[in-house]
Amino acid sequence: MADRVTITDVARAAGVSVATVSKVLNDRYGVASSTSERVRDVIAHLGYESSLVARSLRSHKTHVIGILVAEFEPFSTEILKGAAEALGDTGYELLAYTGGRHNEGAGWERRYLSRLSGTLIDGAVLVTPTVVDVQSTVPVVAIDPHEGPTGLPTVDSDNLAGAVRATEHLLELGHRRIGLVAGRPDLESSRLREEGYRQALAAAGIAVDPALVRVGDYRKPTSRGPATELLTMPDRPTAVFAANDLSAISTIEVARELGLRVPEDLSVIGFDDIPESRTTTPPLSTVRQPIQQMGATAIELLIALLDGTPVDSTHVRLPTTLVRRASTAPVPSPVVPATVPATVPAPSATEVAALS
Repeated sequence: MADRVTITDVARAAGVSVATVSKVLNDRYGVASSTSERVRDVIAHLGYESSLVARSLRSHKTHVIGILVAEFEPFSTEILKGAAEALGDTGYELLAYTGGRHNEGAGWERRYLSRLSGTLIDGAVLVTPTVVDVQSTVPVVAIDPHEGPTGLPTVDSDNLAGAVRATEHLLELGHRRIGLVAGRPDLESSRLREEGYRQALAAAGIAVDPALVRVGDYRKPTSRGPATELLTMPDRPTAVFAANDLSAISTIEVARELGLRVPEDLSVIGFDDIPESRTTTPPLSTVRQPIQQMGATAIELLIALLDGTPVDSTHVRLPTTLVRRASTAPVPSPVVPATVPATVPAPSATEVAALS
């Protein structure tokens, strides 16, 4: 591995002092234009980059925004895409960080912030943090926090309305036995999506059958068991609302293994509209929450806080929309046994004689 290029290397190659290179890097006066141009040519040629730590010590700013996630999965990946797009020409750079363990437990955001704040990042976006009462030396914005909006600036989507619309879509197709593969019990988004399911059924005059509600934990592996339990019931549901797309995709896979056709035998709808939802067989009907826009909005809110720009609200809730694809269809008609014609007995000898 090549040694890191230092400011001393730049000064030596350009034939100037370290102080002169520092002036050029920080756009200070007192350097001739020809000298400045020569120094910048050397910087480009050598590939010199100033250290983030050194930069923060000089100016008390790194112009780096951290996005902190418990793990990299489809939801957080889409958040990152939107955040990167929003940075544009703001002058800020993006640092995506995770501890690399799937089971960080409550309070992971405190640990992450303590490692990065002060010398590496000017502000942070926390994706689905477990707690929001974090003590940080830098501004922080939370996306879809576990317990919902509190005192911390937050961005989320309308989970309740989205879940109501998903369930209404199945009701409009004629389904009455609708199962729910719910999300993680500790998440506000999961609670709201289950509440939306219950509200839609109540509005249709349908009592919620507790046997049709199972917890899937928002993950494919942990959703297989609940989906299997629902689909092997003697009176199984004709449709399933899964609280996120990963759970819905898992439900479709379980249905296929059990010999059920989607949507002919079973309708399935998810929530999120991650890219994988478009490539399932069949493509997944779902509720789209604008995940990339959530990332972009969080970045815009954070930069406003960093710059001291007034904002209309520090709690932003974005709308959700129904996306109809091929995994949902009208409720299948009940199987009616074929009618067998009654057997007509052969005429007796007396009857034959009477007819002759």
